[in-house]
Amino acid sequence: LSALNVFFSLPDIDPDVGHSTELAFTVEPSDEIVVPEQSVVLGCRAEGTPPVRVTWRKNGAELPESTHALVLGNGSLLLPNFRPDGGTGPSDEGDYDCVAQNRFGLVVSRKARIQAATMSDFHVHPQATVGEEGGVARFQCQIHGLPKPLILWEKNHIPIDTRNDRYTLLPKGVLQITGLRAEDSGIFHCVASNIASVRVSQGASLTVSGSGSSAYKEPTILVGPENLTLTVHQTAVLECVATGNPRPIVSWSRLDGRPIGVEGIQVLGTGNLIISDVTVQHSGVYVCAANRPGTRVRRTAQGQLVVQAPAEFIQHPQSISRPAGTTAMFTCQAQGEPPPHVTWLKNGQVLGPGGHVRLRNNNSTLTISGIGPEDEAIYQCVAENSAGSSQASARLTVLWAEGLPGPPRDVRAVSVSATSVCVSWSEPLLNTKEIIGYVLHIRKAADPPELEYQEAVSKSTFQQLVSDLEPSTSYSFYIKAYTPRGASLASVPTLASTLGEVPAPPPLSIRVLSSNSVQLLWELPTKLTQRDGGFKVFYRPASQALFTGPIVLPGTLTAYNITQLDPTEVYEVKLLAYNQHGDGNATVRFVSLRGASERTAPGPPCDCRKDETSNKTSATGIIIGIHIGVTCIIFCVLFLMFGYRGRLLQCKDMEDQLSPPQGPRSLALNGMGQGDRGQLTGDEKRLDLNELEQLFPLSLGSGQQGSRLMVSQQGNCASLKPQPLPSGFSLARVPSRH
Repeated sequence: LSALNVFFSLPDIDPDVGHSTELAFTVEPSDEIVVPEQSVVLGCRAEGTPPVRVTWRKNGAELPESTHALVLGNGSLLLPNFRPDGGTGPSDEGDYDCVAQNRFGLVVSRKARIQAATMSDFHVHPQATVGEEGGVARFQCQIHGLPKPLILWEKNHIPIDTRNDRYTLLPKGVLQITGLRAEDSGIFHCVASNIASVRVSQGASLTVSGSGSSAYKEPTILVGPENLTLTVHQTAVLECVATGNPRPIVSWSRLDGRPIGVEGIQVLGTGNLIISDVTVQHSGVYVCAANRPGTRVRRTAQGQLVVQAPAEFIQHPQSISRPAGTTAMFTCQAQGEPPPHVTWLKNGQVLGPGGHVRLRNNNSTLTISGIGPEDEAIYQCVAENSAGSSQASARLTVLWAEGLPGPPRDVRAVSVSATSVCVSWSEPLLNTKEIIGYVLHIRKAADPPELEYQEAVSKSTFQQLVSDLEPSTSYSFYIKAYTPRGASLASVPTLASTLGEVPAPPPLSIRVLSSNSVQLLWELPTKLTQRDGGFKVFYRPASQALFTGPIVLPGTLTAYNITQLDPTEVYEVKLLAYNQHGDGNATVRFVSLRGASERTAPGPPCDCRKDETSNKTSATGIIIGIHIGVTCIIFCVLFLMFGYRGRLLQCKDMEDQLSPPQGPRSLALNGMGQGDRGQLTGDEKRLDLNELEQLFPLSLGSGQQGSRLMVSQQGNCASLKPQPLPSGFSLARVPSRH
């Protein structure tokens, strides 16, 4: 929407959207349990812009009016003669909701479950019991009914006096008698009643024997707490009956260590825990402990309490107004235990994702993109769980102005590179004078519409270069034209895929292995798949024009050796990565093997370490080794000094030989006679060193290892011996005179 604000501001809320135009319920039906053949009224009242029409549905289907179902003037439903399941005719039991409708849309109320009141027979009758004086007796009966039956007890057909502290009646149909006495003996009956019926159980006798033994008895829990599932605001009864001698002390705790609290908590009888008006926070595992007084001897039993809460809203959807072609969004958030499931309705019909409708955040957000007149409706958020349901509604108003331009035409998208696409279009056919700009909508084809983004374009521009895209990815594009009064309909979407991206140049390093081999080392670049890509190697002497290669390598390699190289050459090496989209740029390196060839040449005149490898632990050997080492070093220094001076003299002799003749003279290379050598005298003219350099120019990076001419001293210059130059240099040879 920020792109749209470049041209005009959008209204947020329609000023006409209020209580006068919204359609909402002020009364909704509630669950009911009805006595067969009696009447029941299901309440429903809706407010909104008149006329408001109210109808009813049963189990999702429209309920026609008849003598068995009458819609009252206020919208409520009357069932005058409720018919239960199992009868000879149709049943009135089921889920009911009311539907209210006006010119703005339709809303549906919460569902109300209508059931017939029933009472079954007892499936657990009280059993005869024998107890000792001072002991404990317990009776129990169980029966099902709707609504839940109220259970009372009779002794010898006389209601039990609940004011007697020794008699404890629990709502689940349990009678506890503590501190038994002889007069407690008798016949006990269970009496269950609700609006449907009254039932009396079979009788059970209680016999109280003489005084109990005073012998010690370990604490024992006769009955521990049961697992319970309740709804908020109900009452939880956790039973715990313990015996022992001496009489044990009953205490309660939570397994998670949290305090039970005091509000709404009471202990009934000798150890039953009662929690009134339960909340979700009361959920947990409760532990009943029977302790022998004055000791650490204890017995425990535990039961889990689960408290459910019906769904309720913490954020209601809000009615909104949006121009045609834009995006509308509704949000509703509900809470409950268990977490409620959220569904959306459009005018009473379930709305699922698809097309331009998207649901996200566990259905709490409804997004409708590219809205049109057909999207104008009342939308409802329905939250439901096992404890109940709730609904909230909001209206979408689509603003549509007359004279809006038509959709842009001839939308095309052409890939330019791996990260850019050029989108072009033509002007709409209708109402183009008021156009103030275009908005290009962009998203990945695989993404939902809410992830799209927009780029604003001036009204005189009919193409846009979209950059910063991802390579080898399909994108969807469509255009809208905007005027001060609103947007046009969207153009027909078009798809385009960006070009594939070739791999980046791989980082390359070269290691010299020997005088004729090197090793290439590199890292795997991005955009290279082992299945569709690999590497190519090229190399050549720097002095030559043609490369050797390509040497194609798989994409799993990160090293390669090049062998059989000329040790006198400088080599240029290129490495590139390729994939299904083509070759990437190459990484270029130069490597010289001359240094390696010198390292592999014959050893120096002396081996300074030759005699240092023995007698290392002897003091005498160490001293002798030091003397030998120093002697060798001095010898090497003198050799280099005199050798350099000798070479200089020899070179100067060569200057004399190659200088213009000052009289009858000859110079023979490669095999001079003894008589010829005698013709050279010490007072002959010598050439300057600069002239010598002109005759023997240095060749840098020539691609060939040069040699320097050495004239051996045997009286006069007798022969020329080639000696290796330092790595990286070469000296041109003088052509032979032969």
